[in-house]
Amino acid sequence: HLQYTRNMVTGASTANLALILVDVRRGVQEQTRRHAFIASLLGIRHMVFCVNKMDLEGFAEDRFNAVRNELGDFAGRLEVPDIHFVPISAQLGDMVVERGTNMPWYQGPTLMHLLENVHIGGDIDRIRRRFPVQTVVRHVGPDGPRRAILGRVAGGVVRVGDPVLVLPGGRESTVQRIFVGLGEVDECFAPQSAAIELADEIDVARGDMITGVVHPPTLTQDLEVMVCWSNDRPLRAGDRLLLRQSTAATPCLVKEVVYTMDINTLRKDERNTTIPANGIGRVRLRTATPVAVDSYARNRTTGSLILIDEATNATAGAGMVV
Repeated sequence: HLQYTRNMVTGASTANLALILVDVRRGVQEQTRRHAFIASLLGIRHMVFCVNKMDLEGFAEDRFNAVRNELGDFAGRLEVPDIHFVPISAQLGDMVVERGTNMPWYQGPTLMHLLENVHIGGDIDRIRRRFPVQTVVRHVGPDGPRRAILGRVAGGVVRVGDPVLVLPGGRESTVQRIFVGLGEVDECFAPQSAAIELADEIDVARGDMITGVVHPPTLTQDLEVMVCWSNDRPLRAGDRLLLRQSTAATPCLVKEVVYTMDINTLRKDERNTTIPANGIGRVRLRTATPVAVDSYARNRTTGSLILIDEATNATAGAGMVV
């Protein structure tokens, strides 16, 4: 499980809900804490602990309660607002899809009922407009040559007539036309891919971000980031890496390793100045050019980044802007 931390980070980065299996005979293991903490760190707002193999414990309510209490003590320290505990027997199917007859003492929903009814509509920021630019193409419209800006909405709603700001340049314009798929529309929203035409011929390129004039992201060269490090060589102050954030890419310098995290206790170790492979810690970065970012807690797209080893072009770590 320790070796698959990087896989967990990759998969959880786009998930809405984390489902964590716990063997009722063994209770909370290191891997349980690690995966739950990573899910919390990656902004997953819904978590279901499936206490499995209840049939091997005679479907005992007191055994489930003991594991649940142990899980609750740990999960209570995570920043996850929606947590559920479900006793199941995967082999027999109890509480997976149907309730079964072996655990009448459990009155909560089945696992499938939870998955089908979890509310994830509020997980995306619908207020702050974010449109990272993937590319700009020229085409011929009915009134002559035009430029279309292609990308995927990362937050908020983009409407025709909206005033917008293009970062990092800082130029302002107005949305003139929007295309989603093959049709012209009046608005687009996260997570739709779209093509936008602006009223003004301003310089826009891949890596820029179109935002609202109100509530713009932070434009900065200094970042504080929680990093899940996956490179075999430890991360330390002074390292130079390539930072990719949304569609932007820029070299960066690791100024300081602030602390590392102990997954089991959730304690911060400020004495450790390196982050080992599969380790998690907080670092300060300095980028060569300004980047437009939000905190990861506010927007998982504009607040996330990856760190790349420029010598090998391998992904060395994933980061969440604090």
